[in-house]
Amino acid sequence: MSGLELRELEAFLALAEELHFGRAGRRLYVSQSRVSQLLRSLEHRVGAPLVERTSRRVRLTPLGERFLADLGPAYAALHRAVDEVRAAARGVGGSLRVGFQGAVDGHLADALTLFGDRHPDCAVDLVEIPLSDPFGALRRREVDTAVVLLPVREPDLVVGPVFSRHDHTLAVAARHPFAARESVNAEELAECRVIGIHQDAPRYWRAVHAPTRTPAGRPVPAGPAVHTLQEGLSLVAADRGAMLLCRATAAHHRHRSSVAFVPVTGLPVSELGLVRHRDDTRPPVRAFARAVVETLPEETDNALTG
Repeated sequence: MSGLELRELEAFLALAEELHFGRAGRRLYVSQSRVSQLLRSLEHRVGAPLVERTSRRVRLTPLGERFLADLGPAYAALHRAVDEVRAAARGVGGSLRVGFQGAVDGHLADALTLFGDRHPDCAVDLVEIPLSDPFGALRRREVDTAVVLLPVREPDLVVGPVFSRHDHTLAVAARHPFAARESVNAEELAECRVIGIHQDAPRYWRAVHAPTRTPAGRPVPAGPAVHTLQEGLSLVAADRGAMLLCRATAAHHRHRSSVAFVPVTGLPVSELGLVRHRDDTRPPVRAFARAVVETLPEETDNALTG
């Protein structure tokens, strides 16, 4: 096992979770063939197949299942060790990587300011998270905590403070019939094409943010699927479909003259939550969660959880 490559292990872990070479490659920002090459190299080192490949599916061999059970906790421990050494090298503050979807709204900016005032020795990096992969950056340890649209039903992730509860907003082209409306009802989504989210995002999550049926069960015409918010807004401007957004994101993009933002009634409220890995309880992560709670608007009924 001499000369073991970390990238080979990352490819195996991504493939074990996705069970699809293409999706594993997108998670690692490499090609499908590169994932296959890394896996073959790892299997050569191990001396046996870890994955069964057919034309229809990918699954782990019994040896692959055993390897995954041993490797997962060890890989997480390795990342924790690196983070702790990095923090020690930087001093008490260390570093914090905060992911976000859509835009850094006023509340998140206030939380970042409060955190920075309290912990000036902690370097904070902001990382935008693709709309189609709300939880991947957390799992790949590219961010330490993330502000994402709810719901979150991932067993390895914990939802902390929840904020920004508002009606959904529908982004439509400025020339769309809905553009001049003060609001639209959820049942009226059946009258327009709704831009979807690429299937990298969990099905339950996509069902909330790009529904295929109205609350009454009427089918919603499907528009093109996108990976990023910017892709979606560009398609909206071209009148290729409408897109559901949270109010904070809509407010951030109101300067777009080619897009109108209309409140939607009749849907569950849109919520943003601060999410972290279940096994990540480092002081900077907890301190930032406290800053988020302490900067919540007074009318928000909330508590620090997780």
